[in-house]
Amino acid sequence: MTLHDADFLKTCRDLAGELADAAESVTTRYFRQDIPVDSKADDSPVTRADREAEAAVRTLIEARFPEHGIIGEEHGSKNPHAEYVWVIDPIDGTKQFVTGNPGYGCLIALVERGSPLLGVIDMPMKGERWTALAGHGAFFRDRQGERPARVRRCAGLSSAILTATTPEMFAGETRRAAFDRLSSSVRFTVYGNDCYGFGLLASGFLDLVCEAELGVYDIMALAPIVTEAGGVITDWRGEPVGLDSGDSVLAAGDPVCHSAALSLIRDAA
Repeated sequence: MTLHDADFLKTCRDLAGELADAAESVTTRYFRQDIPVDSKADDSPVTRADREAEAAVRTLIEARFPEHGIIGEEHGSKNPHAEYVWVIDPIDGTKQFVTGNPGYGCLIALVERGSPLLGVIDMPMKGERWTALAGHGAFFRDRQGERPARVRRCAGLSSAILTATTPEMFAGETRRAAFDRLSSSVRFTVYGNDCYGFGLLASGFLDLVCEAELGVYDIMALAPIVTEAGGVITDWRGEPVGLDSGDSVLAAGDPVCHSAALSLIRDAA
């Protein structure tokens, strides 16, 4: 099996869809139900929906590709140095999930030798899904069907629409100052999208996404979707994202806009 094996790539893409479906079947069953909300070591919330959804996904991966590695937010790592590693965030936006907000998502990624190969952003309660495979384009599916996802061009920062999950993620004076420089340079900024913002960028409705304090499971699925839609995604240093990346991300639909934004935040990487 190699990167150029069409059958292998199709199998992986089909499996990624099955994984998203499996997670969705769990999370939708628990959505807006009275279930306990626990706190993890970093005080972020977690529920049985997070844990059961990831367990369902891992079971499918292990049955199909037992030699592949797995990195999940809730159940840790298994064989993380394998050539192919699946990276799972069963509920991206657990705070939205536990407050009955339909804006939570599920992230599924396949990484080859540390670099993102395949990504899925699934929005269970919205009926929307982005899927991308390196070299094969990005696609958006909703209730009207599937079609290519393409970013839009942006003349400059003054015309750009920026999103970030919350300004609270930019901890420390240096990072907060960097984000404030960027936010004050764009047309306007919106908050609260989590992974959905990257999908909206890939479909040409936003121009910039700036995030920090992310885990690897928050990042890997986003990279193929943004790049295959024609955009640019890096860390705050301007380096490609991968398993060894840090916790920061800057994505843009237009490379000129990305470069201008990067110049305002690079010193805070």
